[in-house]
Amino acid sequence: MRLLIVEDEKRLAVSLARGLTAEGFAVDVVHDGLEGLHRAGEGVYDLVVLDIMLPGMNGYRVCAALRDAGNEVPILMLTAKDGEYDEAEGLDTGADDYLTKPFSYVVLVARVRALLRRRGTAGASPVLRAGALRIDTAARRVFRDETEVSLTAKEFAVLEHLAVRVGEVVGKPEILEHVWDFAYDGDPNIIEVYISALRRKIGAASIQTVRGAGYRLVAA
Repeated sequence: MRLLIVEDEKRLAVSLARGLTAEGFAVDVVHDGLEGLHRAGEGVYDLVVLDIMLPGMNGYRVCAALRDAGNEVPILMLTAKDGEYDEAEGLDTGADDYLTKPFSYVVLVARVRALLRRRGTAGASPVLRAGALRIDTAARRVFRDETEVSLTAKEFAVLEHLAVRVGEVVGKPEILEHVWDFAYDGDPNIIEVYISALRRKIGAASIQTVRGAGYRLVAA
């Protein structure tokens, strides 16, 4: 999953990015509302963490502009303000959730995961299944039959992205786009390393290579 943080407090932004990266997310950070609007408008993000008080364009206007353009990316708003009118304004512009500074990092991660689970069908299960595999996206745990499989954060992120498209072919560019941040300029064949590691851990037949197209997590 790829997240965008739009936050002008650089120390906070870096701290959040490090923490969320450790949780297995690919995280991009910008410090200006206009740049945040441009990045979010590219449509490659699974969620945006958006501060309200920003230079260039405030968070309310960024959120409203995205919604006016038909962009339905989940938005978690952050603000140093406090009060029901500020919260109401944020939600009225189209934000999905609201968090007032100072906040607990644990709470922020919980809100992020809840919003990601609610994407698409409301109340969708946080557990993804593919044949003998059970992928608990909330607990970040993977089971093959009843045996737990230990994965690194990045391995889990790759598997999760394949699992949300189970049975479909997912290309390397899409995996890179959602699992690695925009600053990654290394060898795109790094994906093959992670696919190989996953096959060793969850079974070689679980992930098929579709030559010239990408990879498919088998449904049964």
